[in-house]
Amino acid sequence: KALGPEHPNVATSLNNLAELYDAQGKYAQAEPLFQRALAIREKALGPEHPNVATGLNNLAALYRAQGKYAQAEPLYRRSLAIREKVLGPGHPDVAQSLENYAALLRETRRDAEAEKLDARAQAIRAKHAQENPQK
Repeated sequence: KALGPEHPNVATSLNNLAELYDAQGKYAQAEPLFQRALAIREKALGPEHPNVATGLNNLAALYRAQGKYAQAEPLYRRSLAIREKVLGPGHPDVAQSLENYAALLRETRRDAEAEKLDARAQAIRAKHAQENPQK
């Protein structure tokens, strides 16, 4: 009420509640919350903001958990594209997107594609660990 229904902090709260429902297997309750959080973030922050990529990734993971691969794949692709563009191709969040998308590819029996993405993710993680040994 204090921030208004379109504030990014509202999106964060919606996302957190959606993650709780998702963890409980209550996908029907989680989906509209993830969708609303994503819509708020896109409107408030712009379509290429890293928080939009996170929202896309969360919604894609929900669809993947339900076996809705055709709905999940374009969301994973868009999340990856945003993160590569905004954060750079060597960012750890890009590795996360690559790993999540690779998991979907494996589940849809596209192992060769998945291996390529996993190899990229591993290279990013190895380089990041080498550059930041304390993390």
